[in-house]
Amino acid sequence: FILRNLRKDLTMNRIYLDQASTSFPKAPGVAQAMMDYLTMNGVNVNRGTYSSAYSAEEVIYETRQLLAELFHFSKCKNVIFTPNVTTSLNFILKGFLRSGDHILVSAMEHNAVMRPVVQLASKGISFDRIPCREDGSMILEEVEGMIRPQTKAIVTLHASNVCGTRMPLDALGEICQRHHLYFIVDSAQTAGIVPVDMERMHIDALAFTGHKGLRGPQGTGGFLVCQELAEQMDPLISGGTGSVSHTEEIPNFLPDRFESGTPNLPGIYGLHKALLFLNAQPQVAESPMQSLYERELSLTGYFLEQLLALDDTGRRIRIIGKRDLTDRNAVVSIQTPEIDMSQVAWQLDSKYGVMTRVGLHCAPNAHKTLGTYPAGTIRFSFGPENTEDELDFAIQGLKEILSL
Repeated sequence: FILRNLRKDLTMNRIYLDQASTSFPKAPGVAQAMMDYLTMNGVNVNRGTYSSAYSAEEVIYETRQLLAELFHFSKCKNVIFTPNVTTSLNFILKGFLRSGDHILVSAMEHNAVMRPVVQLASKGISFDRIPCREDGSMILEEVEGMIRPQTKAIVTLHASNVCGTRMPLDALGEICQRHHLYFIVDSAQTAGIVPVDMERMHIDALAFTGHKGLRGPQGTGGFLVCQELAEQMDPLISGGTGSVSHTEEIPNFLPDRFESGTPNLPGIYGLHKALLFLNAQPQVAESPMQSLYERELSLTGYFLEQLLALDDTGRRIRIIGKRDLTDRNAVVSIQTPEIDMSQVAWQLDSKYGVMTRVGLHCAPNAHKTLGTYPAGTIRFSFGPENTEDELDFAIQGLKEILSL
């Protein structure tokens, strides 16, 4: 009786366990901030010489400041807005790599890195994959032996979108320092969740997205780039900036050099509100996001315990990646060897209202590393507003679907 009532209550509201794809719900006030801009301001920046345009410019400037502070980065003007982390990585990789250059990438990369890198291979740029273990963790001792005279950078995601395993940014940053390499990080799965200190970690360029851990709207993102690397980057696109309009040359100063055309101002207003919300969280260990992260990790541990209690043999449920909470994010992937995973995910949604993601998650080589290629996985990912009741319901759904 209790389960039936719980099922009725939860399925009416749906259970969103696809936070690694995009966060939901967004931070309080995000939607209102976007609507207020569209209904009460709505003007462009760098074009109008009137108060509402200056007001919008202040929001953009403050958003750059908030991002610089979040990632412990000193140059506010070197915070560049783009539509998403994929665009940011394309800007960085295609902007500075030249024929003959070599880079190292992790074996767990998302296609946001790998597709630009593979595309650049046709232009004489080469890469090698730093090997990772079957739980997704990097084999760090292999890195220095892979560096060549032509190696220009190490490029890595911070955490896997497939299994949640985090990469050792501190150690990789030190290696880059010793070998005079650029260090480029994809923070799609960690920005707003796990503290990132660009200065301490020796990160030269960090790509971020606004719609995941930062809990802002889709269509927002960007990158933070050190001046030395920025000076070597060619702009990926060019056009009007509203500045130095007397010339047809691309501006040579930041952020204008990499920001052409009309920015996504409604999105930036929403991101600004999300960053203010993040800053307002209780300070734990000098990080406002720590309490949110601890909540997500607690849910992850709870879910893993329930999965193991359901089937500790791994015959019907195979847990992919780490089974503990060491160096990981709130992402748990499984395989169901005896039942087609697409069918399981469909039944979780249609019968139980539990929303997950099934497939290869845009990271084919990560699945090869994890031993889950080409089938992929069912991915459950959690946010701070998910509850143990929701996870219990997802576990109950799995139990009934798999007849456990």
